Amino acid sequence: MLGLRCLSFAYQDLEEIPYISILQHQDTLEVLDLSYNLLEQSPALLGELEKLTTLILDCNNYTSHVKFPFMPSVTTVWINKNKIKNLPTFVEEVRRKFPNIRILSMMNNEAAPSYFNGGSLCQYLDYRQYVISQIPGLEVLDDKEVLEEERIEAQNVYKLQRSSVFKKKKDIRK
Repeated sequence: MLGLRCLSFAYQDLEEIPYISILQHQDTLEVLDLSYNLLEQSPALLGELEKLTTLILDCNNYTSHVKFPFMPSVTTVWINKNKIKNLPTFVEEVRRKFPNIRILSMMNNEAAPSYFNGGSLCQYLDYRQYVISQIPGLEVLDDKEVLEEERIEAQNVYKLQRSSVFKKKKDIRK
């Protein structure tokens, strides 16, 4: 049996990931689309997909506390329109479990403020700076390319913020 490179289980009202069907193609699968389902459990067994480069989880019930397996081959994650509220928790998980990520899209999550979900321009820019500062290899965030000037500013803003927090802790000890 020939393995598939792309596989979609979108719009199936799935509450569980169909691992048996997916893992049949673990030697060849590069793109997996699980969007528009009812998924919320951590996708642990997807770590067996060593060739997977793109994981699409749009429109599910994932929260900030989702636990991904370590997947160094994944370069693209779409997790738009889920229930992600805690940005630092989620971004840390993405950074640790997808070390080669280049494209991340998390639009229409509470943790990703924009005009579409009631966020201000200031909140949106801060969100972008934070994510870019935490995932240095990111090339595209949501629907927008990460520019080098934006990357430098993000590193400066969050480096300053970290050092000012450290300084405050030091001052408190005195």
